[in-house]
Parts: sequence; C-alpha cells; structure tokens
Amino acid sequence: MVDESSAVALSEVAPHLPRDLKQILEMDDGLERVRAAVDGRMANIALDDIALDPVILDPHAIWALALNFQMHIQETSLTTSAEHPQIFLRMPASQVGHGQAMVCPRPEVAKTYDYEGELAVIIGRGGRYIDESDALDHVAGYACYNEGSVREFQNHNRQFGLGKNFEKSGSFGPWMVTADEFGNSREHTVTTRLNGVEKQRCGFDEMLFSVEQVIRYLSTGYSLRPGDVIVMGTPGALLPGPDYVPGPQDSDRIPGRTHMKPGDVVEVEISGIGSLVNPIIASD
Repeated sequence: MVDESSAVALSEVAPHLPRDLKQILEMDDGLERVRAAVDGRMANIALDDIALDPVILDPHAIWALALNFQMHIQETSLTTSAEHPQIFLRMPASQVGHGQAMVCPRPEVAKTYDYEGELAVIIGRGGRYIDESDALDHVAGYACYNEGSVREFQNHNRQFGLGKNFEKSGSFGPWMVTADEFGNSREHTVTTRLNGVEKQRCGFDEMLFSVEQVIRYLSTGYSLRPGDVIVMGTPGALLPGPDYVPGPQDSDRIPGRTHMKPGDVVEVEISGIGSLVNPIIASD
C-alpha cells in the first residue's frame, strides 16, 4: 500500500510471489521479498477498485481473548483469572474483510448482536515454548478486528462457541501493518463507532495480558504457525452522558451498548493501522 487510497499490485510487479499473505509468511524471507519488489514503485491500483479479503483468508487458528480489559469485566460482571488469559477459538468462516457485509442473525434467532473492536496480531514466525522476551520476534504485523458476537448463543454454555462463530459475523482488516511500522502496541488506541457514533475508545496499555504474555501462554501447548491470528480482546462500552435515553436497539443490561442491526455501519479504528468498516445486513 502506498497510501490509504492506492497500492502497488504485487501480482503485477512480482508475479512469482504467492498472492496469499499466509503463503508469503510461510516463506523464510517472504516479507523481505515483498518489500524489495515494491520498493520505489508508484501505485498502480486504487483501493476503491478492489475487494479486500480478510487479512489472513484461511488461518490455521484464530485465537481470541475474553475479558482482557478491566472495563469489560466490570460491565459484564463476569469473573476471570488473574493468572491465565481466557481464550477461545473463532473459525475463518465467521469473518469477512474490510467493506464486506457482516451478517446480523435473523430476529427470531437472536436480537443481541454486538460489535467488539480489537487488535489482531498476525504470527509471522512459528514456534513452541516461546519466551516473552522473544515473543515479538514472532509477530509479522497487526490489523483491526471486529469480533462480532451473538450474545444469546454466547451465553448458552461456558464455551462461547457458536455465539462467537456465526457465519460472517465478524471482520478482519483492512490490511496488515508490519510490526516494525506499528511499534509498541501499548502506545496505540482502539475506537469503535456505530453509524458514526463513538461506542468504544481505549488504549491498549489497559490490556490485562500483553501480546508477549499471550504468545508465551499459547506456545506452551501449541506450536504457533505463520498466519495464525491472535485477537486481543475488547474494552467496554463508553458510558453514556447524563441526558442519555436508551433506544430500541440499546442493551437493557450494559449502559452505552447498542446492538447492531441491518442497515447499520460499524467502524473499528486503530491508531497506526487505519479503519475497518463494514455494513450490517440481514441474514438470508
């Protein structure tokens, strides 16, 4: 990408390289070869002319954190561990790319479909038993994630399961910013907007478990693979002002939380990355 509206088409300047980011990350020098191929090139494609897939289209694993911000713990009244991150899995079919439609469940199925703005961590170098001091060496880059959640189904059992995996319920994008460009994740901020109204805003310095801690924890039991995705959890909803009057889509349990519905537009913006924007449509 040259700027936020144009990019260099890798398939044209380096047709010998894979067209899939995961395959590039699986190469020992994949990102270096991409940098060399596009260095000094003029943009030759407008982003408005292409459809963006999820950053990693078919990851081996999407590890997602629950309750990684104190404000989210407080608003949900859920309990968690102070020693171990709470982790569950999402499936690739549950995510779409930037600009693609996220799908709201049928109203007779569920009425509480919620946004969750989060930081996605993309693994570039695999490994097992990774020390915290080495963890960031395994990160290729970062992206925005909207961890769309269907609360009724999430609450059916102790495993969040289906409530976190409705088809096309979340989104991942708009692109990956490499780790060296992004810098220290704790110096960045996530903001979520629904129909232009700010609903979440929080710095990643408030995460209870850091990227390094989560990589160490996961790699204790699992060999991380290039293209794996770790989604770092969402903050709570911003508290409404004194003149707040709940609307028909507002949560009756969490002040300031507005459930998504067909016709809405949701945006997750992370400083240093950009904005992941998706319309909400009704399920077939």
